Amino acid sequence: MSDRISAHPELYAPDAQGVPSLNGGRCRSCGYVFFPPQSYGCEVCGSADLESIALAGRGTLRAFATVHLHQGKGIEAPFTVASILLEGGPIIRTILKERTDAGLRIGDRMQSVFVPAGAEASGKEIVELRFTKTGVEK
Repeated sequence: MSDRISAHPELYAPDAQGVPSLNGGRCRSCGYVFFPPQSYGCEVCGSADLESIALAGRGTLRAFATVHLHQGKGIEAPFTVASILLEGGPIIRTILKERTDAGLRIGDRMQSVFVPAGAEASGKEIVELRFTKTGVEK
């Protein structure tokens, strides 16, 4: 990823194979796993004994919805928002690479991918994290 830069390096980074992993955390006291990373204390047991962990960018689709009308910045409708249960981790809400929910089913295996999001002044590509159905072209 030397020619690309993460739009949010505090939230995700490539693993050894270049696949996006999520920067999460785990409570050393009770084992609770969370995303995004934070240092306020465990929301389950209250312990401040937290550690940073990498969460695999793989999981199972739990819910999804396609947004057809949107007037915000940075993303054009339609786009699909999904809840994904990460392997060994929490359920996260994320945007999918595919713009609509055509062909999606609850229980589908999902994987993280990087998508282009512009370029910085030096010319390096800026990438954002999205998820796609496993087996779909990266």
